[in-house]
Amino acid sequence: MFLDRDGTINEDIEYLHEPEKFSLLPGAGEGLRRLQDMGYRLVIVTNQTGIGLGYFTKEDFYRVNRQMFKALAPYEVKIDKIYFCPHNITEKCTCRKPEIGLIRRAQEDLNLDLSKSYFIGDQTLDIETGRRAGMKTILVQTGKAGKDGQFAVQPDFQVKDLVEAAEVILQEERKPK
Repeated sequence: MFLDRDGTINEDIEYLHEPEKFSLLPGAGEGLRRLQDMGYRLVIVTNQTGIGLGYFTKEDFYRVNRQMFKALAPYEVKIDKIYFCPHNITEKCTCRKPEIGLIRRAQEDLNLDLSKSYFIGDQTLDIETGRRAGMKTILVQTGKAGKDGQFAVQPDFQVKDLVEAAEVILQEERKPK
């Protein structure tokens, strides 16, 4: 299970780098727990342009992630791995979404089958990333709710939040193959 972070799991605050400003979105903990209980590994893939622009450091990013782990602890959610692109938009790299360099790295590191994976996010950028990697995609109506307009792409599913995303995936798993 691949997920965007900002706007999907937590409130989308521009260039979030202060742990005290981290806030889980309603239903995020419960939704992630359901996905984990279904046997999915939880992998976050996120662009962190603020690092490349010098607005904050990698250590700031790690501190925010530690705050996220604390916020998810009551739900007994374990994030398996976080992959991030620290580059700014003008740098040519293969890791910045919608490029799939980070997805490929996760696939190799964690031995994942992308054809059986989902990408969940709040932007068309996330949906495009999932499509390029050959995954099913789910757009959540949190954060930017697909209104970023970066790509003319339709998700496989559109849901309110991570709880509904987990419900959709469970229904899909129950369908005869």
